[in-house]
Amino acid sequence: MPGTVASDPRFSEFILLQAQNAGLFLGQIPHPLSGEPQINLRAAQSVIDSLEMLVVKTHGNLTPQEASLLNAALTNLRPLYTAAVDHSAANS
Repeated sequence: MPGTVASDPRFSEFILLQAQNAGLFLGQIPHPLSGEPQINLRAAQSVIDSLEMLVVKTHGNLTPQEASLLNAALTNLRPLYTAAVDHSAANS
């Protein structure tokens, strides 16, 4: 169909990579060198902020699948971040 925007696999790969990075920073994925979970709240928040910026900047320019992937990544990461912040505060 003319005017139909095709999904770009690079966008999906980028979102998945960013979500994976956030998972690493939130201790959900063991650090590749130490094998231990490590939490870096500043880095995790930076990734989440970047994904939220993409939602705003790409509004109306994503395919339904791309928009769904981006929203799913944020929906999954936000409560993990909140839990990590709460856990960090409880252990301070």
